[in-house]
Amino acid sequence: MKKRQVVAKTSSSITRNVRYGECQKNHAANIGGYAVDGCREFMASNGEGTSGALTCAACGCHRNFHRREVQTEVVCEYSPPNYGR
Repeated sequence: MKKRQVVAKTSSSITRNVRYGECQKNHAANIGGYAVDGCREFMASNGEGTSGALTCAACGCHRNFHRREVQTEVVCEYSPPNYGR
């Protein structure tokens, strides 16, 4: 007797979107205080691949001083074993 193998097809993909929010650099740290400049969102000074891509056009800070927000989406697709028959 021959055994019948049932195989379901499953595939998944992960997408990540990174956005840089408000600036969190403490501009008054060298005098013992705390003050941020209020820049709400990172805007690159120049295009991708240039040195200005990491500098904010609004506040002049490096991108690392801005709050990083990562949005991850996982998509799973499942096809039952009898799909397409």
